Amino acid sequence: MQRIPCVLMRGGTSKGPVFLAWDLPVSIQERDELLLSVMGSGHELEIDGIGGGSPQTSKVAIVSPSLHPDADVDYLFVQVMVSQRRVDTAPNCGNMLCAVGPFAIEQGLVKAAGELTRVRIRNLNTGTFVTSDVQTPDGKVSYEGDTAIDGVPGSAAPVQLTFLDAAGSKTGKLFPTGSVQDWFDDIPVTCIDMAMPMMIIEARHLGKRGDETPTELDADKDFLQRLEALRLQAGMAMGLGDVSDKVIPKPVLVSKAVAGGTLQVRYFMPHNCHRALAITGSIGIATACVSEGSVVAQMLGNTGGPRLQQVRIEHPSGGIDVVLSYTGKNGKTIRASVVRTARRLFSGFVYAPVSQRFAG
Repeated sequence: MQRIPCVLMRGGTSKGPVFLAWDLPVSIQERDELLLSVMGSGHELEIDGIGGGSPQTSKVAIVSPSLHPDADVDYLFVQVMVSQRRVDTAPNCGNMLCAVGPFAIEQGLVKAAGELTRVRIRNLNTGTFVTSDVQTPDGKVSYEGDTAIDGVPGSAAPVQLTFLDAAGSKTGKLFPTGSVQDWFDDIPVTCIDMAMPMMIIEARHLGKRGDETPTELDADKDFLQRLEALRLQAGMAMGLGDVSDKVIPKPVLVSKAVAGGTLQVRYFMPHNCHRALAITGSIGIATACVSEGSVVAQMLGNTGGPRLQQVRIEHPSGGIDVVLSYTGKNGKTIRASVVRTARRLFSGFVYAPVSQRFAG
C-alpha cells in the first residue's frame, strides 16, 4: 500500500479529503484513478474507501500555491461519483471551498495576519475568484465559535466567502441562452450561470408543492425522468452540449417561502436532491431573485423595484442567508457573500493499493 498525506475536513454541509497538489500525480488520468480508489467509488457505501456514500460526502479539494497575482492559492474541486467510478471537475463547490482558507493557513501556504486572515482563492474549475475571511486569533486558525449553519449540528467559527466574479463561471454569460426566461416542453425555466450553471423551475410546473423532502423527491422516478429530460434540453441551450454524463447544469425547484424566508428551494446534484443547499447554488438563486424577468423574480413579484440586499433561501435542513452588493456602472455587477463554517476532522495519511502507485 502507498500512503498519501491527507486532511479530512468538513466545509459547510459537505465533507471530504483535502490534498496538496504536489502529493498527487501530475497526470490527470492517474490522479483521478487514485482518487476513485481512495474514496471507494463504484460502491453505494464507498465501503473500500473514505467516501461517505453520498454526493455531499464524496468530494475532494486539491490546493496549491497560486501563480496568479490576484490569488494566494488555487483550488480544484473534484466531485467523485459514489456508485459510478467517475469524477467530475466541471463545477465548483462552495461548501468545500469553506475548508480551503483554513487548510491553506495551517499548511503554511498563507501566513496568518492578525485576528482575521483573508485568503484569496482562485477556483481552477471555473477560473473565478473568491475571498475567504478566516478567524485567526493569536495567529492560529480557530474552528470554535458561536456560528451555527443549518444542516450541521452545533456551532463553529465563521468563515465568510465573497464571490468576486461569479457571473458566467462556465459559459461566459450570466444568462447563457441569451434570455432571462426560456421554455422547454411548455414549461418556463431560467437558465443562469452565476457560480454554478443551473436550470430553475417553479415546483408547481412539475406537479410539486416545493416542500417535499429529498427522500420523497428521490423516490419519484417519473418526476426525476422528467426533470432530467428538461436538464438535457437546458444543457444544450446553454452551450454545454450533451450533459448526460455531466453534473451541470443543476436543476432547482423553487416555490414560495413557508418559514419567513425569501423563497424555498429543492436543489439537485443533479439526480439526487441535496439535503441542504450548495453554496454556489445559493449564489445563483439569490442572483435570479433580483434579475427582472426570471422565473424566480416573477414568482416573487419583483418587477424592477429596489433590489434586495439580502436573500434568505429555505432548504430541507433550514435556510441560508446570501448578502448581495452591487458594483460597477449602474450597479450591474453583483457580488454575493455567505457565512459558513468549517472543521478539521483529522490529518494523516490515506492509503491506496500499490497498483495505483505513481511517481510523486
